[in-house]
Amino acid sequence: MYSISDIKVVHLEITQNCQASCPMCDRNINGGSVNPHINLDELSFSDIKQIFPINFIKQLDRMYMCGNLGDPIIARDTLDVFRYFRQYNDRIWLSMNTNAGAREAEWWIDLARIFGRNGSVTFSVDGIKSNHIYRQGVVWENVERSMRSFIGAGGRARWDYLIFEHNQHELEDAREFSKQLGFEKFIEKKSGRFVTTDTLPKQNHQAKDRKGNDTIDLKKPDQKFQNNALKTQNTLIEKYGSMDRYYDVVHIDCKVKKENSIFITAEGLALPCCWTAGRMYKWWHKDPKVEQIWNFLDAVGGKDAINVKTNGLQKVFNSGIFELIQSSWNKPSCSSGKLKVCSMKCGVEFDPFAEQFK
Repeated sequence: MYSISDIKVVHLEITQNCQASCPMCDRNINGGSVNPHINLDELSFSDIKQIFPINFIKQLDRMYMCGNLGDPIIARDTLDVFRYFRQYNDRIWLSMNTNAGAREAEWWIDLARIFGRNGSVTFSVDGIKSNHIYRQGVVWENVERSMRSFIGAGGRARWDYLIFEHNQHELEDAREFSKQLGFEKFIEKKSGRFVTTDTLPKQNHQAKDRKGNDTIDLKKPDQKFQNNALKTQNTLIEKYGSMDRYYDVVHIDCKVKKENSIFITAEGLALPCCWTAGRMYKWWHKDPKVEQIWNFLDAVGGKDAINVKTNGLQKVFNSGIFELIQSSWNKPSCSSGKLKVCSMKCGVEFDPFAEQFK
């Protein structure tokens, strides 16, 4: 797929911890109890210095914190990590995605100073009065303070607004507010969360609170705010007979291979992307190892073989995990070894991820 010297982008999941409980996040069960398969791991500053040697940092064009499970503002050493990358690469683009509902003003001011003009924060905020409905546990006053502090200190910011039925009425108010605050971009994000691998798209999603009580029944917004992949899905089913058959035969145009990117989990595991890593710990499985990605991990020696904290980046690359994933794309079907998550996320005829931003 690529060698360590080719890597230009690092996607870093620094923590599995988060103060929020979003109902469609794999970190928790529909917004309720924490996923039983995760240990709330977090990378320390010491881990980061061990994983990323200075010469490797110097070759990078971009490092961003997002991930599958946690929020970087909750991690203890986030500022130190960003500062470390900036210290040894003054041209690197630094960024992160966050719900913005934590940290005092000074923390955000420090972040803006570290980033300078070569960096930005994507604020994932889904409403003003309605933000807490999906971003359960996020307090609006904290969000607004974070936004004002970061932008006021010269930080470059983007607002991603995930559209549901319950917050579509606030979209224009939020857009106008973003202009007042000084955001550089406001993105209407047409959720891919209602796109499934089944014949029929998902119509709703019942949210829970931390105690397991029902909260809101999340629903799709009006048609004009829906992900266009929902329409494409019907066409593909007519063409191929089923989505599974489409995944079997579709050509894969790997997004991360094109940008020479690597994903590091909060456990310290190296995989090509957050999507491959994201199949490891689905809470609805009693045994998470029923997911196909574990076949690939087992083939190179198990999870320990791709741990960059204990092995270092070069040894993980030498494990063959990246080549094994790429070679699977030539298999005749997913049942015969083609990695299905690659077909789902980078198949050329169906891309709910990209359609979120159109």
